Amino acid sequence: MDPLVIALTFAAIFVVELPDKTFIATLVLATKYRPLLVWIGVGLAFTVQTVVAVALGHAVTYLPQDVVRAVAGVIFLVGAVLLFREGRSHHQASEDEEEFAAKATAATGWKAVLTCFLILFAAEWGDLSQLLTISLVAKYEDPVSVFIGALGALLVVSGLAAIAGRTLLKFVSLHALHYLGAAVCLLLAGLTAYELIA
Repeated sequence: MDPLVIALTFAAIFVVELPDKTFIATLVLATKYRPLLVWIGVGLAFTVQTVVAVALGHAVTYLPQDVVRAVAGVIFLVGAVLLFREGRSHHQASEDEEEFAAKATAATGWKAVLTCFLILFAAEWGDLSQLLTISLVAKYEDPVSVFIGALGALLVVSGLAAIAGRTLLKFVSLHALHYLGAAVCLLLAGLTAYELIA
């Protein structure tokens, strides 16, 4: 376990996930259900998806190292472009909120946990944070550290959304977060290209 890989993974996933639809979905769900139940359901969905991403990333490490680095670099670069485009778009958070609110139904207790789990589990497949997790495992070849960093970031983001999402959005622009995420992805792409050339 490498604390640096944990920290780098946490930072990368955190800035990519904070402006993502997952934040909005968790925020909306927390207005319908108790925030703790939302966080448990969302956290369970993230745990399963992070395990899958780490397993896929670990399987990729059996490919030739130059191929793995090249693919990881391309994924980081594509992530930067996608985040930059999202930052420039003028979609309103309320549209996403309405979409996720429509999926949720009134439930309590474990039914609420299951509802939150299913909504986030379905929404996260193929998400940028999942692709970045696969790439980070392939890049650093340290699945345990990447798992800890990625899941930690996802749990913190969902916790922020469940507890203080609306307040946070008053002070931090989603557009600025998209640009920050794009910058982190560009940095990772540049580091990966440097390692490939060096």
